[in-house]
Amino acid sequence: MRNRLSQLISPLGFWAAHLEILVLCGVLAGAFGFQFLNQEMPCPLCILQRIFMMLAALGAAWILVSLREGTLDRSDYALGHGMIILSGLCGSFVSIRQILLHIVPPDPGYGGTQLGLHLYTWALIVFVCLIGSSGICLLFSDFFLAGHTVPTPSFWTKGILALLGVMILANAITIFFEMGFQFKLPDNPTRYELFHEFEKRD
Repeated sequence: MRNRLSQLISPLGFWAAHLEILVLCGVLAGAFGFQFLNQEMPCPLCILQRIFMMLAALGAAWILVSLREGTLDRSDYALGHGMIILSGLCGSFVSIRQILLHIVPPDPGYGGTQLGLHLYTWALIVFVCLIGSSGICLLFSDFFLAGHTVPTPSFWTKGILALLGVMILANAITIFFEMGFQFKLPDNPTRYELFHEFEKRD
């Protein structure tokens, strides 16, 4: 019975890593929507939350790229989920910090809202869900890694990893545009410092 249950559950740990990357890429894409469509510049805390989301996604990506002939080593599996949990914890602290900065009325909060919640509140929800999902994957690792093979990386796996790479590159570029050659952003940025520096030279 246990062996049959393991055969059913084993691939789920592999596909969960795909889902985590897709969810995080979707959240990052939504943040880009607010940034470019609503003209809302991400503050330093917002950028930190994006970075921790990308680090969490890299933890899930580690699980996918660590497959060896269709099998996943327990240490690689634990390392990937450990990265996700640690990134989720750090990101949660940053999100909570930003929530507390704007929690006292009549402070309207930073930026717009989606379904009544600011992006940093949604970020906290995402981080908590990441910690919970990775905790479940580790708790039931005996079923996920019970010596059964998992699907080898497919076209979809490579596509998801490529999407993550595009998201990381896009965030790096936008952060560089926003910071320019400075090492500190204002608490409430209103412009892309790189463009502003070129305008001053002209």
